[in-house]
Amino acid sequence: MSKEGIVKLIRPELVKFTGYVASKSPEEVAATARFPINGVIKLDANENPYGCSPKVMEALSKYDSFSVYPDSGQRELRKLLQGYTGVSAEHIVASGGSDQMIGLITQLFVGPGDEVINCPPTFDMFRFAVELCNGRVVEVPRDENYYVDVAAVKKAITKKTKLIFLANPNNPTGTPTPQTDILELLDTGVPVLADEAYVEFSGETVTPLVKEYKNLMVLRTFSKWAGLASFRIGYGIFPPEIANYILNIKMPYSVSAASQIAVRESLKDRDFLMERVKKIVAEKDRLFEELKKIEWLEPFPSKANFIFCQVLNGTAKQIYEGLMDRSIIIRYAETNLLKDFIRISAGKPEHTDILIKAIREIEAERA
Repeated sequence: MSKEGIVKLIRPELVKFTGYVASKSPEEVAATARFPINGVIKLDANENPYGCSPKVMEALSKYDSFSVYPDSGQRELRKLLQGYTGVSAEHIVASGGSDQMIGLITQLFVGPGDEVINCPPTFDMFRFAVELCNGRVVEVPRDENYYVDVAAVKKAITKKTKLIFLANPNNPTGTPTPQTDILELLDTGVPVLADEAYVEFSGETVTPLVKEYKNLMVLRTFSKWAGLASFRIGYGIFPPEIANYILNIKMPYSVSAASQIAVRESLKDRDFLMERVKKIVAEKDRLFEELKKIEWLEPFPSKANFIFCQVLNGTAKQIYEGLMDRSIIIRYAETNLLKDFIRISAGKPEHTDILIKAIREIEAERA
């Protein structure tokens, strides 16, 4: 069969499908920058700069059953998460990263022509998952302060609406969604997914409401607070009947044995990890104050572990490229809503110092 013949067999709606733009790896940056890989400062993916608990690596080094498939039913894992979340195991399903869970939830509810309400600018995996299911994304932009426009969301609901996606706090803006707003949307009866990837940093959750509302789903991850991004471990908290459907449609061994060990050891070392979370929050606050001192940048308050910042003079692309030349990676997207904005993850204090010095150098170069 010719190449053209193969392409003709691809689903038509995926021929021009736009994938998710992932963060750059240190190796990729080092290959084009003027510094070695150990000099790269990665502030683009909201990762934990302190890494995972030392107990994780110790436990993995002693594990001797990697040749055996992990428990597909996630029995031990779900009990561990029950103790952490305060919600019974029947509500919980884990996945290979929260991205995978977003995909599973979307597959469960959305078919061709179904509508999903999204509130941009927000996490692009929402759009990705809906379009992959041949659904229609209904965009309801956030207000000027990047809060959800609840009235506009309610107005956008139709008979075809299957889901409302809410990142709380929002990515990339760091904006929270007040619980009163979430309750108002739940009262519409439409399934609501609250993505709480940064809940350990914000301290605000709607998880207890899952017991009361049959249309509420909450998403969480170990990538950020526990430093387990490369293990790919996320989980959802659902009404029990929805949890059972998710268990039925997920891949059999979607969470590796290594990831399950990492979760167990992280939860054992929770106090240690939460002390690191406090350090990251404190550094995020300091980063915000330092960015405020730069006249041509406007940072926004954040409930997450990053700062969303508008470039008032010049372009965001210039800042991004100038920092890349110095082996500092931040997040930048060339979309209409985000072309004048950058997002900077909170790192260690020394990372902030180097970043601010680099921004001042770029400022001097432009003068």
